[in-house]
Amino acid sequence: MRYLSFVHNGVSRYGCVVGGEYLCDLGRRTGLPDLKGHIGTYFDSLGREADLEADFDLAEVLLQPVIPNPEKVICVAVNYRESDHPSPDEPEYPVLFTRFANAQAGHEVPLIKPDVSDKFDYEGELAVIIGRSGHKIAETDALSHIAGYTCFNDGSVRDWQKHSSQFTPGKNFLQTAGFGPWMVSADEIPDPSGLDLSTRVNGELRQSTNTRRMIFSIPWLISYLSQFTKLEPGDVIVTGTPKGFGSSLQPPRFLQVGDVVEVEITGIGVLRNTVAAEVRI
Repeated sequence: MRYLSFVHNGVSRYGCVVGGEYLCDLGRRTGLPDLKGHIGTYFDSLGREADLEADFDLAEVLLQPVIPNPEKVICVAVNYRESDHPSPDEPEYPVLFTRFANAQAGHEVPLIKPDVSDKFDYEGELAVIIGRSGHKIAETDALSHIAGYTCFNDGSVRDWQKHSSQFTPGKNFLQTAGFGPWMVSADEIPDPSGLDLSTRVNGELRQSTNTRRMIFSIPWLISYLSQFTKLEPGDVIVTGTPKGFGSSLQPPRFLQVGDVVEVEITGIGVLRNTVAAEVRI
């Protein structure tokens, strides 16, 4: 089942897709304010919602980031091998950084190219959404804490990212990351370790890999992260990107206003965003 957050007539809502083209407003039925709350309350029945009816046409709503108000967005860097086999120079532990909630944008919502930089980049990634809270989770139990999966474009302002050894500035400009279009419930993807991931810019394939090439697997990441922080429903783990992002090319190819970036993952669909200029008021 596909769950999403959206705005209709200026009101933030959440629900699930029914019939491919329509939305059921779950909040109207449960009284819960947001998808994060729904995931935490109804985790054990996700993917098995009953008595669903169409309330809105999918085409008439504005999609928000899947979780508009996450407590935590934890991102992983340097997490893909170039082949299916390990190499001797792989890191022992992952490089981690965080994103703020307002640094994300929903499907078909413009990504804002900051006016202070000409090095705005893309990174297609698989994102994991936590459904059951946990602290010090065993790797063998990790998948049982997942509510679902979605696409993520970890938009990065490279020069600001490299002002120091800390990534925070370059990863948190307003509305620079795509997050969506929806969360596919975990029952539809029982094994996330064999998903094809691709990123296209203006229709040109730039990134292509499979999640089996992750250095740090999703169960390992969940266990590792939960050693130092308690994971909560609605928390997002963004699991890394393969080669082919703009700054890795020769010469580098950064995003320009008007570019269209698409991230596609097996079993989830396509996240699409157009790059827009920053407008200061």
